[in-house]
Amino acid sequence: MEFATNYEWNGTPLRLNGAGVLRYRVFIKGYAAALYLGHGVDSDQSLGDVPRRLEIEYLWSIRADAFARVTVEEISGNVDAPTLARLRPSIDQLNELYTDVQPGDRYSLTYVPGVGTELALNGRPRGLIEGAEFSAALFAIWIGPQPVDESLRKQLLASS
Repeated sequence: MEFATNYEWNGTPLRLNGAGVLRYRVFIKGYAAALYLGHGVDSDQSLGDVPRRLEIEYLWSIRADAFARVTVEEISGNVDAPTLARLRPSIDQLNELYTDVQPGDRYSLTYVPGVGTELALNGRPRGLIEGAEFSAALFAIWIGPQPVDESLRKQLLASS
């Protein structure tokens, strides 16, 4: 899987920070992902109120309800209970945007401060959810303190 070196979202330039593959049981590849950050943003700032994008290419079919379930589980692992309760309406809004994916499909999450987080499938916007706190919690699934996969986290944050 290849990812572009640079990306621009509505006039906001982003550069590839790192890319990697999520593996299940060592040998099974689940998906490939790439993290983009705004120019001048270091990896250690990646969950701050900064422009960022995560692009994921899936190698297996995944149902929309599985995305929704995992989103709640993984955000729960990175935030405390009051934060989760506060973010629940935004999480529910995102979960309604998911659709089933097939091998080769790409979801992207693009956050721009003051605008929000856009979910797109194969380059087509599905919706926009406002809030810096929501975006940080969502991106923490991959690059936060309790990521879905530590090896993938290290690959995504590799530039620093």
